[in-house]
Amino acid sequence: MRSVRLRESACQGCINCIKHCPTQAIRVHSGKAHIIDKFCIDCGRCIRYCPHHAKVPAYDPLSVINNFKYTVALPAPSLYAQYNNLTNVDIVLNALLRLGFDDVYEVSAAAELVSEASREYIKEHMDEAPFISSACPSVIRLIRVKFPTLISRLLPIKAPVEVAAEIARARAMKKTGLKPEEIGIIFISPCPSKVSYAKAPLGIEKSNIDNVVAIKDVYPLLLPHMKHDESQLKPLSHSGRIGIGWSNAGGEVGGLLVDNYLAADGIVNILRVLEELEDEKLHGLTFVELNACDGGCVGGTLTVENAYIAMTKTKRLTKYQPVSKNHLEDNPEIRNMYWADDVEYEPVFRLGNTFKESLKMMSDVERLTARFPGLDCGSCGAPTCQTLAEDIVRGEATPNDCIYVLRSNIADLSQKIEALTQGENGGKMLSEEEDKLLHKYIKELTTELASFGVPGNLRQPKQQ
Repeated sequence: MRSVRLRESACQGCINCIKHCPTQAIRVHSGKAHIIDKFCIDCGRCIRYCPHHAKVPAYDPLSVINNFKYTVALPAPSLYAQYNNLTNVDIVLNALLRLGFDDVYEVSAAAELVSEASREYIKEHMDEAPFISSACPSVIRLIRVKFPTLISRLLPIKAPVEVAAEIARARAMKKTGLKPEEIGIIFISPCPSKVSYAKAPLGIEKSNIDNVVAIKDVYPLLLPHMKHDESQLKPLSHSGRIGIGWSNAGGEVGGLLVDNYLAADGIVNILRVLEELEDEKLHGLTFVELNACDGGCVGGTLTVENAYIAMTKTKRLTKYQPVSKNHLEDNPEIRNMYWADDVEYEPVFRLGNTFKESLKMMSDVERLTARFPGLDCGSCGAPTCQTLAEDIVRGEATPNDCIYVLRSNIADLSQKIEALTQGENGGKMLSEEEDKLLHKYIKELTTELASFGVPGNLRQPKQQ
């Protein structure tokens, strides 16, 4: 299930998206972009960099709360950082009840439980360090498709949002007596990656999250319901500095209380870290926290505030908070904090079906790549010359997609035609064989020119 999609009517065929995609999951052909599902990790980077807003996130409308008899909101801790001068989390939580939810359970509260479980697991398995955070679904997908040797490094503990969903459903069932399917667990998400997780989770068979709505949709609706008179607020918040701090880059390691750690945010930085981990260039680490979005979850594409301003707001909000308000022994609803299923390698970038076939195809890729200019200009619709070569070997492109190869072919055919009609023939009538050869060259030239693929909006002059 992919939560980043293309709005074809808005796509202008520019190549901004293919240059920013970390897994080379986008191609541009015939004037339109195309997202390759098996390569996409739903990081949402193309949404941020598309100047025409042609890449859009898929998520649920807030009206899904009408589909259930009882609904529980799961606000991500990054929601609090969207508001100016927020001094009390209960202002937001009470506003969610006034908006139409029947109850709320903070993801930040579950984050404190995950932090405690992580501390215990790392302590018991210290000889297996370093461990890689498993909280960001895009990071897990990236490791699964590009760094299979690092899969064993993933911390096999459920993400805070999943723990929150399990606890929220169990408490709602106990409180109302309703069946599980009559209770809606609605996550308020900062990014599209969590949408994909809810529909197709990794590490577990099925998620307890029923629907995912966007922070940017909920944000303006909460404003008229936010009352700052604390005497009118129900005490709903049950999370401290550790839990709320998870919204910022470095927040997870802050709850682990370890010294030897690395915290990286932004998909480009993450790729560099994973490459160095795979090459065993990083030593002495206990834990590696990776957030696909710049600044952490506050930098998700479904938020409204600048990521770095939001980071400051989070620190200001948690300045006088207690360190933690949640402990595993006080939450009997959560029976198991660990993954039930293993995350398996997905060889989506493998060229062939067998080792022998892959070696031959790799040799073909090297030969084709050497034929191209090596400019990685993106004019072919692929991000790099090597990627185009791989597409050709897979049967999904042709050498003529490279504008430089096409231009060379056209020039060569033009010279052959000119030689037949003027130079070598000396102005005499063409022989039957030469005439056939001329028609062959002209047909090839026509085919080459047709492969330019001029976008439809440029074929006709614009009306004034």
